[in-house]
Parts: sequence; C-alpha cells; structure tokens
Amino acid sequence: MEKPEKYAVIQTGGKQYLVYEGKQLDVEKLSAKSTITFDKVLLTVNGEDVNVGQPYLEKVKVKAKILEQVRGPKIRGFKYTTGTQYRKRYGHRQELTRIEVAEIVV
Repeated sequence: MEKPEKYAVIQTGGKQYLVYEGKQLDVEKLSAKSTITFDKVLLTVNGEDVNVGQPYLEKVKVKAKILEQVRGPKIRGFKYTTGTQYRKRYGHRQELTRIEVAEIVV
C-alpha cells in the first residue's frame, strides 16, 4: 500500500508510529475514554511540504478516536540455570488501546 498525501509521525508510549487519517492501530494503554489528542508530533508531510520537529512540532496535533481496550498476544518467557535445577516459565500480555486517527491538525 502506498502512503497517502498527508501523514504524520507521532510518539506515544515510547514508540513512534506513522499515522494518516482513517488508520487504525494498537498503542500502549491510554486512560482516555473516547477521544485523545497527540501533541508529540515529530514529522508531518502534506504532498511536497515536509516539516520536521526539533524534537516536536509546535501547534501540530493529531486527533484520534478510541475504539476499544484490548490485550496483545501472550509472550512466553523461560529462565534456566544449568547445574542448579532452576527453571521458571512466565507469560505476559500487554494492555493495548485500539485507536482510529480522525484528523491531523496543522
């Protein structure tokens, strides 16, 4: 799939995401109820116009609608030490928030 004319790169939960209007994605759990505004925008592209922040762009926001709270896939881990009969198995499921990008406000 090719990139749309207008897109942005945002930062949330210590990770960076490329977003555009209408895109759905899972991010680390957010506590908001129905909508959220991301103000840590690193880059915006609108056709040939490219803006890069130092580190963030001022007056640029990405508005998104929260669809649901979900849990990610189970990650299995195993610790083992030779000679001491130490074995430990554990699992982890990350809490995620599914969002849909509504608008990129420049």
